[in-house]
Amino acid sequence: MYESARRWSRPRVLAAGLARVRRGRAWRAAAVLAAALLGGWLGLALGGQVMTPVGPADVNLSVAPSWRGETVVNVAPLGKLGFDTHVAPLRFEATISEIRLAAAQELFENPDAINRLADSIGADVRRGVIHLFVRAAVVAVAGAGIAGLVLFRSWRRAGWSALTALGLLAAAGTGTVGTFNPNAISEPRYTGLLAGAPQVVGSAEDVVNRFSEYRAQLATLVGNVSRLYEATSTLPVYDEDDTTIRVLHVSDIHLNPAAWNVIRSLSEQFQVDLIVDSGDLTDRGSAAEDAFADEIARLDVPYVWIRGNHDSMGTQRAVQDQPNAVVLDDEIAEVGGLRFYGAGDPRFTPDRARENPDDAAVAAIGAGQAASVAEADPPVDVAILHDPLQAQAFSGEVPLVLSGHGHRRWTRLDDTGTRFFVQGSTGGAGLRGLDPGADRPTPYAASVLYFDPESRRLQAWDDVTLGGLGLTSAQIERHIEADPDRALTPASPPPTPATSPSGATAPPPESRSPSP
Repeated sequence: MYESARRWSRPRVLAAGLARVRRGRAWRAAAVLAAALLGGWLGLALGGQVMTPVGPADVNLSVAPSWRGETVVNVAPLGKLGFDTHVAPLRFEATISEIRLAAAQELFENPDAINRLADSIGADVRRGVIHLFVRAAVVAVAGAGIAGLVLFRSWRRAGWSALTALGLLAAAGTGTVGTFNPNAISEPRYTGLLAGAPQVVGSAEDVVNRFSEYRAQLATLVGNVSRLYEATSTLPVYDEDDTTIRVLHVSDIHLNPAAWNVIRSLSEQFQVDLIVDSGDLTDRGSAAEDAFADEIARLDVPYVWIRGNHDSMGTQRAVQDQPNAVVLDDEIAEVGGLRFYGAGDPRFTPDRARENPDDAAVAAIGAGQAASVAEADPPVDVAILHDPLQAQAFSGEVPLVLSGHGHRRWTRLDDTGTRFFVQGSTGGAGLRGLDPGADRPTPYAASVLYFDPESRRLQAWDDVTLGGLGLTSAQIERHIEADPDRALTPASPPPTPATSPSGATAPPPESRSPSP
């Protein structure tokens, strides 16, 4: 009986022993991996950077682990440029430490210098990146080995930690090379001071029309940074013969006076040709708010405006009184080389006593307006409707539709070829956005749109989000239109007009807002 029990217990003892061995091996493997990650990270943090010349600049290159793969150019003290160049978990950062002014001045004074820079800059960057990877491998392996030795007191396990760190870095580097997208430099993401943004980001026309090779784009970026260091933000960004039409799109100012500072600064910094406001200039459309529109006259460019659901007909007349204002209410006008169609919102929501059309009626009004625009000759380039619901019937009828209303920026390209572009609030959703009790302040949003003067199609746009003390801190994301000359295909079935083009089913918002 006793012998039988011993025979049955031996397999159990062996199984338990094997389980303990497996658990021990798993623990040791996990500990080696942790030592490799911790030591490799510390090694990269302490020694994962090199100094290398790139054109007229001395650039400090560094690499570090990151949840998001990106390349960052630090243009201190003005801000940073980010590029989504790869998907591997590594963050590369290039910090401009010094500009050699003699080389920079030659770059500006000699027209052929930029071409020579384009020929050499690729080799400069490649040499610096190779040097960076070699140094990163050495410091990561050394850091992991030291961490393993400290934790395990074993040269064998320290060696395994070092080899693991080398393998992880090699895998991340291979992933970076395999997923690298050189075209990402065409769509930078800028964060920093507003005054330096256009100079650092550069001209969208250069990106869209002139540069087809990665090295030339890099040369332009280095040239922009060098020019900025030489004369801060006073030099012009765009060439004198630049014909690109630049439009500043704003919306939903909601009576916030700080918005005029934002608009004026963006107009000057980006040298825009005109401004488009897609509605809600005021908050309640009252007579007391009419004076707010006087600021429009202080802008040096045409101001194209449509009525929002918070603007009354009195607001519309106040805007029309401004000498540079172009008010569109179911009308077509050519401004700055582009043909615009615009229509006011059929609702006036501050007046609770007024019977406003519901969503279905607003969409039907938009369908009637779209049917009228479809017959326009010459065709309309841009349609402006405050509410995207009213604008949806324009799909396939115009290349670009600008809207607002929701205080959140978004864009959509339909299969019909129409791009819908909805702006956030350029006034931070108005004075109520300054309420200290608000959970999260609404950012100040605007966009600079770049149009080709021949095709009159959108080529690129810069999304600008402002914040910080004095609204001087900016985040700018550039986007390139992949197929700007795409054909338009009317939606099927075409929208059935439910009203006349003037939207006669809804009375104009003539009434003033009642007193609060």
